[in-house]
Amino acid sequence: MSVNKVILLGRLGQDPELKYTPSGIAVCNFSIATSESWSDKSGQKQEKTEWHRIVVWNKLAELCNQYLAKGRQAYIEGSIATRSYEDKSGQTKYVTEIKANSVQFLGSAANANSKQNTHAGEPSTESSYTPDDASGFTADDIPF
Repeated sequence: MSVNKVILLGRLGQDPELKYTPSGIAVCNFSIATSESWSDKSGQKQEKTEWHRIVVWNKLAELCNQYLAKGRQAYIEGSIATRSYEDKSGQTKYVTEIKANSVQFLGSAANANSKQNTHAGEPSTESSYTPDDASGFTADDIPF
C-alpha cells in the first residue's frame, strides 16, 4: 500500500496561466507559496518560504483561471507528480509538480486584484470544485 497525497494552503505568486491541449483539454498552471516561521536559538525570527508548482486539469482548470489571481489564497489537495521533457538543446529536464484534484478559493477576490468585477466591501468568499473525472488525458496532452 502507498499514499501520494498533498495538502497545501498558500498564496498565488502570479496569475494562473490557462492553456488547452491539442485535443481541447484545459490545463492551468500557477504557483503558490507556503511559509513557516520560527525563532532561532538567539531569539531572532526566521522565515522560510517554499514555492509549489500547481497543475490543474479540465473544468477545474478553467475555474482556477477565472477565480484565482496573484495574491489570492487557495487550499489545494492533490498528488506529487514528476515528469521529464527535453529542452531545446536536447537535455532531459525534470519537473516536480502538484497535480491538483481539489481547489478551494479562499478570501475575497477583491483583495487579490482578481480578474473578476468585484466591489469593495464584498464579503469573503469560499468556493471549491472537485472534478468528477480528471483521467481523460495522457502525458502527450501536456502543451509545454
